[in-house]
Parts: sequence; C-alpha cells; structure tokens
Amino acid sequence: MRQINHDEAGKTGGIAGAVQLAVTEYLRLLADEDVQDLYALVLSQVEPAVLASVLDHVGYNQSKAAQLLGLSRGTLRTKLRKYGLT
Repeated sequence: MRQINHDEAGKTGGIAGAVQLAVTEYLRLLADEDVQDLYALVLSQVEPAVLASVLDHVGYNQSKAAQLLGLSRGTLRTKLRKYGLT
C-alpha cells in the first residue's frame, strides 16, 4: 500500500477542505444563534464518521484500522465503544 504524506494529502484540498466547507455552511445556517463548543461538536460528528469509514475500508479488521489511524488497538476499541460502533 502506498503511503501518502500529510503535505501530499493537503494539496488536493481533501478532508480539510471538506470539513472547512461543512463548518462554514453550518455557521451560515446558524446565522445569529449563539454557538458554543464548536470544536467538540465537530469532533463528535467527524470522529465516528472517520472511524466507520476506515473500518469499512479495512474489512472491519481492528488491527489494520488502528494502524491506518495511527492509534493503538486499545484506543481504537475505546473510541468504537464511545460512539457505539462495536
């Protein structure tokens, strides 16, 4: 499997661009409403989606998913339980 470095991934706009567009649209829709703890909100929405996508990509092999994500298998399992993805 070819490794993609962070600089190479960033050149395509990729994930960061998609998240930026989503957050910008979310804030536009909220208009004048008071937004608090946006970081936690984004993380709670994005992290489970990333975990589910990676698991699907590796055929639900948790060891491969943990390696791809740069996490220990224990940390991955904790996150999967947190989001009900077990």
